[in-house]
Parts: sequence; C-alpha cells; structure tokens
Amino acid sequence: MPPPRIPTSLAAQLSRLSLTPAARHRPQVLIPRSFKPSPTATSIRTFTSTNRRTNWLIPKTGESRKSPKGRCRVPTGGSMRGTTVQWGDYGLRMRDHDRRISSAQLKIAEETIKKRLRGMKFRLYHRVSADIGVYTSGNEVRMGKGKGSFDHWTTRVHVSKVVFEIKGDLHEQVVKDAFRLAGNKLPGLWETIKKGDPPKMGLTKVGVNGVTEADLRRPRKKLDTIVESAAQVPAAV
Repeated sequence: MPPPRIPTSLAAQLSRLSLTPAARHRPQVLIPRSFKPSPTATSIRTFTSTNRRTNWLIPKTGESRKSPKGRCRVPTGGSMRGTTVQWGDYGLRMRDHDRRISSAQLKIAEETIKKRLRGMKFRLYHRVSADIGVYTSGNEVRMGKGKGSFDHWTTRVHVSKVVFEIKGDLHEQVVKDAFRLAGNKLPGLWETIKKGDPPKMGLTKVGVNGVTEADLRRPRKKLDTIVESAAQVPAAV
C-alpha cells in the first residue's frame, strides 16, 4: 500500500521550521553609577592600627645587654605613682618592702585569680611586666668569667605598688578571696584596695588621719639644725 500523500501547503510549512532555538529577550538591569560592588576576600586589606597583644611575662625584643641586679625604685621624692586603682574596680597592692618577683610567680598568681573567678565576667589588668633578665652561674663555679647564662625573667616591684586590677560585676568578698589566694602565691604581704582609696607615699596613706602630702614632703629636721651640724664638722686638712 503506497504511503499517504502530504499536502503541498503542509510540506511548505514544515520546511520553514528550524531546530535553532530562538533568541530570548532578556531584560536589561540598569546599574547606577554610584553603585560600588562589595570587595572580595582577596581585595580586603589586612591592616590595623591596633598593636598586637604582647606577652607581659616576656619582653618582645629581649635584652640588648645583660641587666645588672639593680635595686627597686624607691620614691624618695614623695612619688605616689602606681599606688592607686586606675582602670578596674579592685586592685592587689603590696604593703611591705620592695622585692623582685619572677615571671613564674606572676603567672601562678594570674592563674589562681582566673581559677577562683571561673564562670564570671570580668577583666584582669596587669600593672607590671617581667622585662628584667636574671643570669646565674652553675654550682661550684669560680668567681669571674662573666655574669653567667640566662635563667628567667623578673620584675622589680616597689613598695605599695599595684600589681593586678579587676573590673567586672563581681561581689567584693569574692574579689578579696581571689586576691587573697593570689597573694599567698606571691612573696611578701599584700592587700586588696578599691577604686577611690587614698594613695600611699611609701608606707603611709595620704589623706588619712590628717596626714597630708605637704606634711610628708617637709624635711624631718629643721634647716637651721642641719646648717649648724654641718658647720661643726671639721674641715679636711
């Protein structure tokens, strides 16, 4: 049986068909001139003006020369610097004579405070830094031949110096207990002070019991007595 015939008009229409997809009309998005694309991760400049947090137990650059043993600073001129709370609400202050404290002792005291205040919101400030090197020689070594090899880092803490400060929503008794435990780990005698407590000049509190700064700065002896005693000293031959 012969195949059916396709009409001429239908064949003409089929010949006009094309398998090529027709171009679709895509709407154009108008971008304003003031629009700036967001920077990608590769175009971000990693720069900051804030100094990196340094380690307060080890100096950043070390020492250019070996430090002498030295002595702690004595405020003979009546200085009261470093004896009050500046940044926090409570502070740990030394109340006996000056001494050297090693970085290991400071680290243990810091860990003791953090362990006692675990789970509480607070901020701990360090008022000292261990930046003085201590050098020792071995046992049964004869005198001379240099200062020895490096042993540890230490700091000189003068009398009435504040070492730690704490700021946060903490109860006073809790802070006192934390500072008491930290003071037991440090050499010397320590006390807990609050923000606004009077400063100390040496071992004396200024502004308490009628003691003023002018009274502590005045000479203990009269000037006439000093001149007379100097005149009585025989001149050197």
